[in-house]
Amino acid sequence: MNIINGDIIIGILIPFLGTALGSAAVFFMKKDFGDLVRKILLGFASGVMMAASVWSLLIPAMEEAESAGMGKAAFIPAVTGFMAGIFLLLGLDHLIPHLHLNSDTPEGMSSSLRRTTMMVLAVTLHNFPEGMAVGVVFAGMLSGQTTITFSGALALSIGIAIQNFPEGAIISMPLCAEGATKKKAFVYGALSGLVEPVGAILTIALSSLAVKALPYLLSFAAGAMVYVIVEELIPEASEGKHSNIATIGFAVGFCLMMVLDITLG
Repeated sequence: MNIINGDIIIGILIPFLGTALGSAAVFFMKKDFGDLVRKILLGFASGVMMAASVWSLLIPAMEEAESAGMGKAAFIPAVTGFMAGIFLLLGLDHLIPHLHLNSDTPEGMSSSLRRTTMMVLAVTLHNFPEGMAVGVVFAGMLSGQTTITFSGALALSIGIAIQNFPEGAIISMPLCAEGATKKKAFVYGALSGLVEPVGAILTIALSSLAVKALPYLLSFAAGAMVYVIVEELIPEASEGKHSNIATIGFAVGFCLMMVLDITLG
């Protein structure tokens, strides 16, 4: 499978560009987001990721399994991969020390630099499944043996980039408020998204070894993304005031990604 392709490279870089552009908000805004705006952005990001998990990953996974002759058992790869993604992220959450998005500074972590590093680590860890998701749909398209089109893969990249934009801002703005320079806050925020093209390239390379594993990889990426939504984004969006606004943001993000997938796919 040849991955040295200009269109593919652009496709896998789009989500990273979304994070970088969002992080650049630190240069144009004088203060951190208010709680209301933060809730809207978290809800919106959750909605985009949830719709992408269903329309761009789980449904294609079952379609691929069905076209491979599994018939009514086509749900097996989807369920297997989905649960594997959930449990892998659950294990990483316990094995790798990091701050949850809605947590306070852990005991003994008084250093601002230490907190900043842990915050970026948390977001970087949770960006990897999004990179996998982009990689696996482009791998499906490149294999030539699936129903996944370039437009469909591009729709997923654009959708993830859209939800990465507020995510990048949510990282860089608080870092600047905690005392980091604007340049440093931007770099930290942008670097948190660099893992996405890395994850995409690794996934494309691995999927070339076994095209038959594509349904499992698609659903695995979906499970990992849903874990991030349920464990990190939704709890933060639902905590305290303005939870109803976060729900509206979720609905808008979900519908936007659904429309993108159907119209471009």
